[in-house]
Amino acid sequence: MADQSKQKIEELDETQVSETMVDIAERSQRLIKDFMARNGDMSRPNSVGMEDPMNVASAFMEMTSKMMTNPHKLVEANMNLWQDYMQLWQNTANRMMGQETQPVAEPEHDDRRFKGEGWENEVFDYIKQSYLLTSNWMQTTVSDVEGLDDKTQKKVDFFTKQYTDALSPTNFVMTNPEVLKTTVESGGENLVNGLRNLLEDMEKGNGNLRISMTDEDAFEVGKNVATTPGKVVFRNDLMELIQYTPTTPKVSKTPLLICPPWINKFYILDLREKNSMIRWAVEQGNTVFVISWVNPDRELAMKSFADYMHEGPLAAFDAIKEATGEDQVNAVGYCIGGTLMATALAYMAAKKQNKVKSATYFTTMVDFEEAGDLGVFIDEESLNTLEDKMNERGYLEGREMAGTFNMMKANDLIWSFVVNNYLMGKDPFPFDLLFWNSDSTRMPAAMHSFYLRNMYLENKLIQPGGIEIDGVKIDLSKIKVPTYIISTREDHIAPWEATYKATQIYSGPIRFVLSASGHIAGVVNPPAANKYCYWTNDDQATDPIHWLEGAEQHEGSWWTDWDKWLKPHAGKLTVKAREPGDGKLKTLCDAPGTYVAIKATD
Repeated sequence: MADQSKQKIEELDETQVSETMVDIAERSQRLIKDFMARNGDMSRPNSVGMEDPMNVASAFMEMTSKMMTNPHKLVEANMNLWQDYMQLWQNTANRMMGQETQPVAEPEHDDRRFKGEGWENEVFDYIKQSYLLTSNWMQTTVSDVEGLDDKTQKKVDFFTKQYTDALSPTNFVMTNPEVLKTTVESGGENLVNGLRNLLEDMEKGNGNLRISMTDEDAFEVGKNVATTPGKVVFRNDLMELIQYTPTTPKVSKTPLLICPPWINKFYILDLREKNSMIRWAVEQGNTVFVISWVNPDRELAMKSFADYMHEGPLAAFDAIKEATGEDQVNAVGYCIGGTLMATALAYMAAKKQNKVKSATYFTTMVDFEEAGDLGVFIDEESLNTLEDKMNERGYLEGREMAGTFNMMKANDLIWSFVVNNYLMGKDPFPFDLLFWNSDSTRMPAAMHSFYLRNMYLENKLIQPGGIEIDGVKIDLSKIKVPTYIISTREDHIAPWEATYKATQIYSGPIRFVLSASGHIAGVVNPPAANKYCYWTNDDQATDPIHWLEGAEQHEGSWWTDWDKWLKPHAGKLTVKAREPGDGKLKTLCDAPGTYVAIKATD
């Protein structure tokens, strides 16, 4: 192996290496110069180096003061750690002498960081277990501190995990056997390539690191993602309404409207032909309409949550009536799109309007008391800082929202790419889901501030009359339409226990279904893939855990269960297929439209 490595090093083109290093040096100098020009004197108070918008420091100071009031507990934790280390030392010594030993610490079943063969080596196994012991000790110690309020405790737990994830031996050359092996075999070429990748990502982010998760040049919206045929039949400031071309000679009477989240773009439901939920819904004989939200800029800064309701689902209901002649639709809301849909239904219930025949909610929260990891980012101080930034620009930057979501799964969505791109020196793999994930969207300042304050911070939507829109008091209990709720068991954005609370709020008949996997994969789970299971239980228990204990597990996709539930509300396939443009609404352009093509960087 040593001879091969030497030969590889000798084969490197010295001129090419020199040119690469000169290019890297020039890029680095330019990036540093630009950074200093933007941020000024780093020695000044309140400079970028001194900011703490999440108030993490104060949370840890409070945690430390509480910890010191019980020193015996800390001593006990340290002694336990020391004993574990002694056992690890003994096990490692025994392994080096050829004896079989049981690990002192093991990764979680879904932790993919230590899957390589190199971690079976005694030395690297010791490094791995040493890290796991220490990180587990840190997280357990801070989570066991007594006297912290719930908000502070969650913040401390979350950022402690961020810290321990960052210090994983997988993230460093000398403690990652796979990276070390590649470095030796390539004569360090991987690190040179990695540095080039790092600088390219810094340039893409205008001095801020924007980690490349996929080969973005491999995909184009409308070409190989978002390809289901259809037409834009309506447009306003906030959305384009897409009507999809039917694939069955007859369709159901009641049209289907999907209201996706505007935090991301709608084509998560229309990535490729084989996993497109939109295409599948069309194939089941539905006349499918989808809202494609605009990527807002400063001109839309004052668009409110009420504007999103009026110009989103309410405008879509009226437009669909023009296009099809039908007075009612079957409505679907995904994530925040579902929160908006529930608000719209409560608004219409107060005004005695009956435009929705049934409602389906994908991973949707309306009770934000237990908001999961996102709640860590939202308190009065953090919101004030965020609102100052949004009011100055008129919107929340798309990359800031994307960064928040990525932090919730840092090992998968941050550190795995740091290792692949910068340490291994590889180019990211083309992956349509990660292309969509990188296609971020901005948030209008007025809407986003209202949403974060009234939902996440004050949880007003759950309170009858807690929120007023145009003088109408919103009361979710007035919603009486049949409701289907799909949640996902590993959801880190909308925890299923929180989404389950909606079953105790709406007044109409409710079917709650729980899918395996997470916020995206658990929803985008086509039947043909036969990948994940789901759970059902007709007994609507008040407690979600009791519901799950009595639930029946089914193999395959929940889509078929939803389709069976939806059919009585959609009607039999007796209506001649509706082509976009056949009704009173004329077509404006081909799907996926123009709004979806607007980048957050435009």
